[in-house]
Amino acid sequence: LRERVEVASCVTSVTQKHIYILSHVVTLSLCPMFELFGVPHVLMLAAIPAVAALLAAWSREDERITRRIRLALGFVLLVNELIWYGYKVHQGWINFPLGLPLHLCDATLWLTIFTCFSLKPWSFELAYFWGLAGTSMAVLTPDLSGPPFSYAFFQFFLAHGGVIAAILFLTWRKQLSLRPGSMWRAFGYLNVFALLIGLFNALFDTNYMYLCERPAGASLLDFMGQWPAYVLIGDVLALMFFFLLWLPFRKKVS
Repeated sequence: LRERVEVASCVTSVTQKHIYILSHVVTLSLCPMFELFGVPHVLMLAAIPAVAALLAAWSREDERITRRIRLALGFVLLVNELIWYGYKVHQGWINFPLGLPLHLCDATLWLTIFTCFSLKPWSFELAYFWGLAGTSMAVLTPDLSGPPFSYAFFQFFLAHGGVIAAILFLTWRKQLSLRPGSMWRAFGYLNVFALLIGLFNALFDTNYMYLCERPAGASLLDFMGQWPAYVLIGDVLALMFFFLLWLPFRKKVS
């Protein structure tokens, strides 16, 4: 009887183990993890400029439609971000000093929302340079670990891709333009913001803006060496990207 019990217990244990492995394999096959430059990623990358171009083309002959689209973009970005904050609080992901909106993309998103509602030149300039040089890098190499087409996946690309699409729309519809010295102001404020976040990281042992450690997933920072080299190289590359983004406006600015 004891042998039968032991055999039954062993069979049950093996069966449970096989069921767990099988269920895990089925889950991964149905909901694979996010893959850099996989089909879902490429689709999102293509959709961002396509949406901006379609909205710009749709409104090119009607300023009223342009205004409605501009306000709608700001509203969508705002609601999406507030829902995300609520979701993070519900999941317990915000626990000071962790989970706070202190990354560069967070600041850029709020600048873009403010610009969509107000059309202020100063906020447009910061959103333009920070968004097209910084947020675009986040979209190219997103820090995502879950499956594609999940809520986190769509929220990420709606927030980051929405920022880029909104900036492109405002630029292509000529709602705002750069002013003289805008490139240097954006670069200066970027370094001031990084300095403040760096102090916060030092005080609370955090890693906002990835100033202390590179992200776990693949990113462009992997090609810039170890800390602090990648921070310094990233700062130089930011200035180079800012210069390239300034070139389309050079005649107007001068």
